Parts: sequence; C-alpha cells; structure tokens
Amino acid sequence: MCPDDDTAQLIARSLVESRLAASVNILPGLRSIYWWQGKVTSAEEHLLLIKTRRDRYPDVEGMIRKQHPYELPSIVCVPIDTGLFQYLGWIDKSINETS
Repeated sequence: MCPDDDTAQLIARSLVESRLAASVNILPGLRSIYWWQGKVTSAEEHLLLIKTRRDRYPDVEGMIRKQHPYELPSIVCVPIDTGLFQYLGWIDKSINETS
C-alpha cells in the first residue's frame, strides 16, 4: 500500500526498471481501515500488485522499504500457486533479461 500516486509510481517503476519485477499494477482509490498506534485509522491508499519470483522477495522488500514513506509499510508475499504457463514464463524471462 502507498499513500499516493507519486509514491506508487516511483516504487513500481523502480522495481520494473531494476528487473526485480516483471510487472506492477497500481490500484488507486482504496480505503484502508486499520489499527495504528492504539486507534482505528482510515486512509486513502494505492495498492501495488507486484509480479516477481519468490527468490527476488528480499530485494523487492528492500527496495520498497528504501522508497516508502510509511514507518511500517504493508508488504506481504502472496505465493502464486498456479497460473498460465506462458505468463509465468514471461515473468521469469522479464526478471532474468538484461537491458
């Protein structure tokens, strides 16, 4: 989750340009309601869906943490259990190619 479009675009572009992700979708206009510092908080946020491989997770997390303004950014890994073989191959190829 990102607080605004500028942050979302910065992180998404950095991940794709550095070949840490094959693709990043930005879903703007989400309303998050969550506990923070002892109270219920609400904020408009942008969700990033980052397509990468599990072995790249540490580098992806590191890049997000460097560029994210939140004290505690919402970063979770949701494994891909299955998918279109060609699409999964494209992710792998996109991450492995050199510019």
